[in-house]
Amino acid sequence: MSAGTVIAGILFMWCVLSYRLARWSITAPIAMMLAGIALTSGADPPLAFDFGDLGEFERTVEIIVALLLFVDATEVPAGVIRRERSVVARLLGIALPLTLGAAFLTSLAFFPDQPGWVLAVLATVVVPLDLALAGALVRDRRVPGRLRDVLNVEGGLNDGVISPLFLLCVAGAAASRTTGGDYADALLTAVGAAGWAVGAGSLVGWLAGQLLRRSWARGWTLPAATRLAVLSVPIAAFSLSVSLGGNGFVASFVSGVCIAPALRHLPEDAVQMTDDLSTLLTLALWFLFGQMVNDEFWDGFHLSVILYAVLAVTLVRLVPVMLALTGTELSLSDRLLLGWMGPRGATTVVFGLLAAIELPAAGGGDFVSRVMVITVMVSIVLHGLSAEPVGRLYARRRRTSRELHGAE
Repeated sequence: MSAGTVIAGILFMWCVLSYRLARWSITAPIAMMLAGIALTSGADPPLAFDFGDLGEFERTVEIIVALLLFVDATEVPAGVIRRERSVVARLLGIALPLTLGAAFLTSLAFFPDQPGWVLAVLATVVVPLDLALAGALVRDRRVPGRLRDVLNVEGGLNDGVISPLFLLCVAGAAASRTTGGDYADALLTAVGAAGWAVGAGSLVGWLAGQLLRRSWARGWTLPAATRLAVLSVPIAAFSLSVSLGGNGFVASFVSGVCIAPALRHLPEDAVQMTDDLSTLLTLALWFLFGQMVNDEFWDGFHLSVILYAVLAVTLVRLVPVMLALTGTELSLSDRLLLGWMGPRGATTVVFGLLAAIELPAAGGGDFVSRVMVITVMVSIVLHGLSAEPVGRLYARRRRTSRELHGAE
């Protein structure tokens, strides 16, 4: 039986049982990962994937990242940004840089033998958020809507901010392993690529948005055609940027930001096809991640990696968020929730895979991949198990507040 058939069958069964599985916080990514672990384990597994053709695999991963970044950019609600601009600005402008710095400094303490550029790459890999793993909490009505909105906005913008930093650090790490490597040239190239990306993404996103908006207003297009047109935007932005020597990821994200205002005048499901495709590709990637888990655990447990992973998904984010939100009107429990709820998932996986491809084994690629796998596993356990207790806590607080007001 082909791997595609197995993956499709597992996905179908999860969809059939999704409501019941959601009660145990078993999201689609977790279900696919568990299936991947089960079916690729052992000396003679039922399924095994050979990542020998790295060029083809890298292109597939890049398309997945481009679609994810585009969808994230289009789904950021402008109203929430305006309403919560102070909190969002603190999270992205203060907490995120502090979190990246904390992840880097912590890695220096745990992995002193690794080059600084490789540790910088690692920091950008373990920091991005993926709220898909905490879907139950984000949809939990017991949690205040304001907190869920802030998490959604941060999750949507977080990846787009980190992706150029990730590629910048990869360029520096690659140059550091080249004999006579020119750091300045590598960094200037990365900065120039970001500039071309912003230009290409802005052009494609704005032009596509204007054309689609006017076409829909005049009745020249159909809803199905609109969905296809939106799907073509991140692909066009990515391709144009790469052909100009730019960063395709940044271009995809920027195109999503630029087309977002026009989407409010299009059918509500205009982005649905793009979202569904990115979800499908990501779920297939989670199945492959299951094999990576097996590969890492067969090599044995590395205590330093596990300890770093635990800190990366807890204090490395929690402390900066608490500091950044000090002085706001948010209560202590609300700030704790925003600091705690930072699951690592699909973006961390694809960044880790790209780092492993771009950096040879001697250049830290295997090291980054190993830490990425353990970090995501730790996050799945901690954030997955805590989602329901957090919901119950807020429900209890709400009941207590009502009782106090009733007594008054």
